Amino acid sequence: MAEPRIILAAVAGAHGVGGEVRLKLFAQGLDSLKRHQTLFAGDRPLTLKSVKAGSAGAIARFAEIADRAAAEGLRGTLLSVPRSALPPLGPGEYYHADLIGLACQAADGTALGTVVAVENFGAGDLLEIEAADGRRALIPFRPGIADLDDGRIVADPAFLA
Repeated sequence: MAEPRIILAAVAGAHGVGGEVRLKLFAQGLDSLKRHQTLFAGDRPLTLKSVKAGSAGAIARFAEIADRAAAEGLRGTLLSVPRSALPPLGPGEYYHADLIGLACQAADGTALGTVVAVENFGAGDLLEIEAADGRRALIPFRPGIADLDDGRIVADPAFLA
């Protein structure tokens, strides 16, 4: 089984005529991208030559992309790295990707659903929980409301009503 990959950015389009691309960043800023020499566009490895701040994200140059046409061909492509390439986490830290797919249960063990997404609109992380019947709810990822406990999310069912 292949190692899972974590998406760090998406190519928004070409920038200039020399093969640079505009990126929408999903990671925490340029430094999280700069630490990787290789990013994957699907199964295709791309060698990161440079990255700088752009007006709405970042501007990157890849060794394999030589002109505007090649850069435009990447539009909409997700750029990822292997999970093992991410920096180690400290106590209480997590990557959003590690939360997706976790079971969500009440404190008494009653199944509430599965984490299908993690959103952050600026006020903290929200977990999107999908119940067995397909209903979805967003709940704050806050102590006492939704806690990460031994590889599962323990949530207050009142927030899923």
